[in-house]
Amino acid sequence: MFSLNRIDIIGYQTQPVTVRQTPGGASVTDLNIVVPYSFQSSKGETLSGKSFHTVTIWGAMADVAGQYMKAGSQVFVSGRLQTDAWDDTTSGEKRSKTKIVAMDLILLDPKDGQREAPAGASSLTNCVNRAQVVGNITRDPEMRTTTSGQSVLTIGVATNERWKDKASGEFKERSEFHNVVIWGDMAKSVQQNVKKGQRVYVTGRVQTRTWETTEGKKRATTEIIADQVTLLGMKNAEAAANFNAEGASESSTPSRSEASSGASPVAAGMPDIKYESEIKPEDLPF
Repeated sequence: MFSLNRIDIIGYQTQPVTVRQTPGGASVTDLNIVVPYSFQSSKGETLSGKSFHTVTIWGAMADVAGQYMKAGSQVFVSGRLQTDAWDDTTSGEKRSKTKIVAMDLILLDPKDGQREAPAGASSLTNCVNRAQVVGNITRDPEMRTTTSGQSVLTIGVATNERWKDKASGEFKERSEFHNVVIWGDMAKSVQQNVKKGQRVYVTGRVQTRTWETTEGKKRATTEIIADQVTLLGMKNAEAAANFNAEGASESSTPSRSEASSGASPVAAGMPDIKYESEIKPEDLPF
């Protein structure tokens, strides 16, 4: 895997679930999940709102959702962001919509029903809206200043995925292009140090913004509102102090004085660990 495209949400289904069958016999359904949120603004104000997410679920997960979920059910979904594009049949204009393709689904309601939230503990009942992408910057950062004087930056990040088509047996590839919005001091830092083509790790919440064109047509765009941007492939002097190009040796074991002083030992004696994803592209139903 050379890029990452993941989103985790905890929210509530807004309507009854209807499962469809594809011509090939696969089950599929679209959930509409609302995720209430609150966050601190750069001015220290607590702002709250709601985000809505279309979630496409395939196969056995779709059947489970159709059997056990209803309007108001709380659910955890982990998946990937996917933007579908098409030509409007009436105007011929390019249209697009971003959704979540689910890879994991967990029903969160107890068997005896949802409980009342504890008074004065709102932080313990927050929902989750967390996106993570690792990819390449597709354009140089564009800085703007709001009417209130705040700095806001937009960047594009491209991620890629590869899977094996079940019908043809051929490997296919798909690119996703994510709009990332960055505010405040982090926006200034990114503008000064990040350029097109560089690889970054971005985390934040997913938000869909709507507006009307001058012709009165409604449009929407989905963005990642970043709370962290990390440049990848950069040298790090602190990490380099622990590199051992010669491999493990008996002297790599820390002395008692080093251990008691809290110094970080070189982990040269640890065995190799192979990290393999449990999700295989050839198992995806599409």
